[in-house]
Amino acid sequence: MAAVEYFRPADLNEAIELMARHGQKAEVLAGGTDVIVNLRDGALRCKYLVDIKQLPEMQELHYSPARGLVVGGAVTVNQLIEAGPVIDHYPLLAQAGKTLANTLVRNRATLLGNLCNASPGADMAPPALVLGASVVAVSQAGQRKIPLEEFFVGVKRTALQRDELAVSVEIPAVSGRGVYLKKSRIKGHDLSQVGAAGFLSRDGCLRLALGAVAPKPLLVQDLGTVRPEDLRLEEKSTAITDKVLALINPISDQRASREYRLAMARYLVRQVLGILGGEVGNHEESC
Repeated sequence: MAAVEYFRPADLNEAIELMARHGQKAEVLAGGTDVIVNLRDGALRCKYLVDIKQLPEMQELHYSPARGLVVGGAVTVNQLIEAGPVIDHYPLLAQAGKTLANTLVRNRATLLGNLCNASPGADMAPPALVLGASVVAVSQAGQRKIPLEEFFVGVKRTALQRDELAVSVEIPAVSGRGVYLKKSRIKGHDLSQVGAAGFLSRDGCLRLALGAVAPKPLLVQDLGTVRPEDLRLEEKSTAITDKVLALINPISDQRASREYRLAMARYLVRQVLGILGGEVGNHEESC
């Protein structure tokens, strides 16, 4: 691994200044599960490492009915899935978090880091998308909130500018039922071959999101107003599934072939719709 200069800013303002000064050559360190491995393997090159784990803004984990859920950039996945507000109000997040790698990795990995890594198969991306999450980023120009469906712009690419620092994930208060299902080659530390999340709000708004089927995690909206009993109808379920399948464009790689991903996407979407419609109860989650 090439020599890297390490910074541990004392506060957020110093971190912002470091990113403004070194943004093109700097990487942010929060959980570090991807950054450290990629630096060691030579897949990532940078001259400066900005460690933000200790900043108070990065440790925030707070829920209110007005603002929803705020998850700081250094909150680990294990902290997230064990937090009372998440269990009570966003069980879909807790369910998805438990599928991410293993306990040791989840002690380091963060929700924001998983999203900022922008892998097409990121486990936390589909659930966060259907819950309407946004990434909050700061720079010397100020703060902006980026809807997650606009945050992902390609494989391992996000809408963050090089001088911007992602500080938190915000998820609005929600009410409804959600589920996340995935298929991977092995249990434990493996990215999904295909992941599918769904959320049906109490007012009938259906949102679906898939991972590992396109260059970026895919959110499917504009599915109309849906009642749970509608999803138990073969015609309705087939129409929704066909719409999703028309939007995806999976590739073949070492994890799965394109044909397998297409078949598995169809299967998982049907399973998600069945759970949201009340046909299957084993994976049911209420938010």
